Amino acid sequence: MASLSLADRGLNHVELTHPLHAYMTAVGTRPSPALRALRAETVRATGRMWGMISAPETAGLLAFLVQLTGAERALEVGTFTGYATLALAEALPAGGVVVTCEADENWARVGAPFWAQAGVADRIDLRLGDALATLAGLEPASFDLCFVDADKGNYGAYYERALALLRPGGLLVIDNVLWNGQVADDRCVDEDTVALRNLNAAIHGDDRVSVVMLPVGDGTTLCRKRR
Repeated sequence: MASLSLADRGLNHVELTHPLHAYMTAVGTRPSPALRALRAETVRATGRMWGMISAPETAGLLAFLVQLTGAERALEVGTFTGYATLALAEALPAGGVVVTCEADENWARVGAPFWAQAGVADRIDLRLGDALATLAGLEPASFDLCFVDADKGNYGAYYERALALLRPGGLLVIDNVLWNGQVADDRCVDEDTVALRNLNAAIHGDDRVSVVMLPVGDGTTLCRKRR
């Protein structure tokens, strides 16, 4: 992997240490009581799997983007316990909806009471089953925003389908694109890392979208579908 020059890197890069991340989360995000409670319950109820939950700053970014873009119809690929789902739903206007795809009903059950607690259960349309099959049945160009955070091996397929489902000018948000730094380490050749590395390269060269990759959470790519 080619290294960047000092000029390319810039002098304003900050190493996000654990104390600095804690500070940033504390003063830079505003999770609702329901979001805080769902995060705590996810840690309690899912054991070692709780690490699949979105970072607080990722959830905050999603909510901000919904409000910024005026999105009314959102799509999520990978619900897990519905933490990001809840962040999206809380930010949507009355009458808005987030269609969220999840293969494991048990994970989604963790989040459902907190969706109700927040008063946004009616904005969440949970679709259980294979995500690609669910996406194939949705109407093209019918969503304003899509968030992808699911099995990494299918990220390429999710990307293509999400682009078809987004309206022109719609926003695609992809999680875990830095994969704990492994995408920049050529020694890492496991299936998930290679899939993410290939997707990152493909998006970089895709003139159908405008793109920026951000060091938010485990890496977040924003793609705006060009008109």
